[in-house]
Amino acid sequence: MSISVSIVGLTFLILIHEAGHFFVARAVGMRPRRFYLFFPPAVVKRERNGIEYGIGAIPLGGYVKIPGMHRPASGDLDAHTGPAREQAPWLEREHEPVRRALEEERLDDARAALGHVREAVGRADLTDGARRSAERGIADLDDALSDDAYWRAKAWKKIAVIFAGPATNLVFAVALLAAVFMIGVPANVSRTVENVVGDSPALEAGLQPGDTIVAIDGRRVTGETISEAIRASDGEPITLTVVREGRPTELEPARPLRTEGVYRLGFELRPTYESFGPVESVELAFRDIWRVTEATGSALARLVTGDSRDEISSPVGIVQGSSEALDFSVTVYLRILALISLSLAILNLLPLLPLDGGHIAFSVIEAVRGRAIPRVAYERFSLVGIALVLFLFFIGLSNDVNRLNGG
Repeated sequence: MSISVSIVGLTFLILIHEAGHFFVARAVGMRPRRFYLFFPPAVVKRERNGIEYGIGAIPLGGYVKIPGMHRPASGDLDAHTGPAREQAPWLEREHEPVRRALEEERLDDARAALGHVREAVGRADLTDGARRSAERGIADLDDALSDDAYWRAKAWKKIAVIFAGPATNLVFAVALLAAVFMIGVPANVSRTVENVVGDSPALEAGLQPGDTIVAIDGRRVTGETISEAIRASDGEPITLTVVREGRPTELEPARPLRTEGVYRLGFELRPTYESFGPVESVELAFRDIWRVTEATGSALARLVTGDSRDEISSPVGIVQGSSEALDFSVTVYLRILALISLSLAILNLLPLLPLDGGHIAFSVIEAVRGRAIPRVAYERFSLVGIALVLFLFFIGLSNDVNRLNGG
């Protein structure tokens, strides 16, 4: 159950990221063509005001389609109509006016010529697959030639649309963290046992939920020093003294087990919670945001030297970690979810294509230069960015598999 909730949480974070792009695009005059929960093929879809809303079959977040991310090129249509031109060679002569108009940057003429291609494809004797591919290519090129295409927009509009995704994740992180601080966060650890792990030394010694640990080997302890005393045992048997139903009780000696390099008995202590007012909660949320941002920046810097590769995690590790947090408490899970949202914002702002930060950087460069960056440059930098992202993903996946296997 906790794994499912964690997947839903991660999906929600991706969805609100895409929603940020969607709503700001509409606000600045770029009409998105699609907005989907999950990825196609579509399970359910509905068109409204020229926008297709749908739910896809592949449960991986969501996506928004904004028309014309790049200035149209002469070969854009050919990539989709190859099968159609093979089955109906006479379509080639209908394509030539479109190619020529695009090469000469006569965009209005290209759009008019594209209408003739659409009519010709409608008349041609084609297989369903070839027809769908051609119609998709025609629709994409028509969108890229439209007045509301992304590439036609002013630089500030492009930056606003792209920045809206990470900004939505950031705002959500602040709001969720503030809500968690208002609900209450663990302040101090009490001496009262919250739960006891099955087949653990603590269970064998007779420790029960609700017991209050007052001494270890006859020495009084506090909530903060209980773990220290267990770790200091070096695996030698220790004796817990607890208060149960108002009476001191000495338990059977228990030998701590070494797990993940630390000696443990296998129990959790009950935390005490502290809640804050709205203003202080927002301040604490921003303090958490700044701390995690600094830590992320430091980790990325160390990654260059290879010092922090073991810290990288993939979506598998993120889901696993957040599900474990949910097992502990809802507020801990919500706090982890907020910090994952923040991490999505930070990583998406890295100046790498195809990440949001890369698109923002290129828009700024275009604004300074006063002219568009060649499309081939976008494509080459995107290949480098994709390679780096995949490299980090597989490192993270390898780390997660090792952790799950106890490595």
